[in-house]
Amino acid sequence: MAGSGLLLSGNSTNLCFRKTQFPKTESLKAETVSELGFITSQFTGIKIGYNQQPAFTKSIAAPLRPALQPVARRVCPFTGKKSNRANKVSFSNHKTKKLQFVNLQYKKLWWEEGKRYVKLRLSTKALKTIEKNGLDAVAKKAGIDLRKE
Repeated sequence: MAGSGLLLSGNSTNLCFRKTQFPKTESLKAETVSELGFITSQFTGIKIGYNQQPAFTKSIAAPLRPALQPVARRVCPFTGKKSNRANKVSFSNHKTKKLQFVNLQYKKLWWEEGKRYVKLRLSTKALKTIEKNGLDAVAKKAGIDLRKE
């Protein structure tokens, strides 16, 4: 068949696909469009659906979005503790990856130098260190300026 587009060469297993070129009158006969929005091929009998409406009906100009707000990471600013990748081990000893997050707490602490409360998000380990050494000493060691907050 001349219009099949498939060429078998002898006994070898090589297949060569060629694009068939039909005159314009034959291509109109090869595909007929029904009112339901289907293209029917006379060669294969397969219906191929298509959308008659454009995919994007909205305007091209995107609306202005507000600037992205910074997301609080799960990292303690005083100790630098962050989440740990660990294995979750089932009874059958099947291991899957999981994250062990830091125990971060929001805490209002009295800042003696500033004579006010400072609301901080810190780990419980940092809270114990602040109770032992003082807020000013721990903040200075971590390089945190408490005047901003």
